[in-house]
Amino acid sequence: MSDLFADDPLPSAAQDEPRADAPLADRLRPRALDEVVGQQHLTGPEGAIGRMVASGRLSSMVLWGPPGTGKTSIARLLADAVGMRFEAISAVFSGVADLKKAFAAADTAAKAGQRTLLFVDEIHRFNRAQQDGFLPFVERGTVTLVGATTENPSFELNAALLSRAQVLILHRLDAKALSELLEKAEALEGPLPLTDAAREALVASADGDGRFLLNQAETLYAAQVQEPLDPEGLGKFLQRRVAVYDKDREGHYNLISALHKSVRGSDPQAALYYLARMLVAGEEPLYLLRRLVRMAVEDIGLADPGALTQCLAAKDAYEFLGSPEGELAIAQACIYLATAPKSVAAYKAQKAAWKSARETGSLMPPQNILNAPTKLMKDVGYGKGYQYDPDTEDGFSGASYWPEEMEPQTYYEPVERGFEREIAKRLEYWDKLRRERENQ
Repeated sequence: MSDLFADDPLPSAAQDEPRADAPLADRLRPRALDEVVGQQHLTGPEGAIGRMVASGRLSSMVLWGPPGTGKTSIARLLADAVGMRFEAISAVFSGVADLKKAFAAADTAAKAGQRTLLFVDEIHRFNRAQQDGFLPFVERGTVTLVGATTENPSFELNAALLSRAQVLILHRLDAKALSELLEKAEALEGPLPLTDAAREALVASADGDGRFLLNQAETLYAAQVQEPLDPEGLGKFLQRRVAVYDKDREGHYNLISALHKSVRGSDPQAALYYLARMLVAGEEPLYLLRRLVRMAVEDIGLADPGALTQCLAAKDAYEFLGSPEGELAIAQACIYLATAPKSVAAYKAQKAAWKSARETGSLMPPQNILNAPTKLMKDVGYGKGYQYDPDTEDGFSGASYWPEEMEPQTYYEPVERGFEREIAKRLEYWDKLRRERENQ
């Protein structure tokens, strides 16, 4: 019924062996807490869950973490580990009547000496009044509540409920944990048809979600791919190709390409010629203005920040004056771009940063730079030790703003042209201060 990382609650703690034709994730679900990957900070001997299991007594808790990190599996295994009756409901499908039935069953079991672990999936979906309904049963010990949520409990759960439940934070699965899942899958199904680079790409594509990773692996197994796929082949296999949209206006695209290349090549005379060719032919002026804006940010960037300002001013002037007077503003912007210093440093930086974002997924920023508007967030360390840079000596603290799991990267490297010369001096100055802070 469920798989290793399903968010659908399970009907009971005890599970039969999965069928041979069950989904891969279901067949690989953990049978004990020490088999849950990626959450050793909670399930290990020194973790909050590990200590509770060792003592044989559970307190109510809220498991907060991204999808596919094992919240449901942990709840089920907790009940098994301490010999509790397991009752599960989902806030997506359940209402007040379901809650009453669950509490009545737990009350009956309590009278017979059987404790109940009530697992509530998507607990944040219950409204405030429904959340209040848990309080008397939790206080009396009728149930030990284990809620699961992907949302920040500070904002989604009642303060009264939070005061009676410990919030435990599950981590997104890192590359090591995801690789361990793939190894378990391969031990069961055989080697995946992937090169080493494609295997890394598959792990990165999961973005910390174990269930997604195993579903992707199952797709590969089902296809019975014969030759190992490289990253490009894997991308084509697992994703639908987007149809290319084309037009038959070859002359239109030839001329806009010539205009762009002339601006990029700092030839204002040729640029004006192709601009005139297009305007005389009846090209929409706003289309040309959009293309000039793109040239300003793609080919000039911070070598001359005024390039973008000129283009946006030309757009406003054209809309204010109309044709033909407004076309002079377009020509002026075109000349400005063609004669401006060129740099693709910002363009390259954007591409590199986007690539890193896709590869690293949802890594958390360091806690000291996160706002802490609630007591819970302050208690878990949000905002602790943050330095307000404008108030420090030199207006620069030298703090690290990168996720702990990620090495600092260099995306933007200014060139020795135009205004970027000044930017390079600033970056060099801050790097020097940062090194001095680190050596203190």
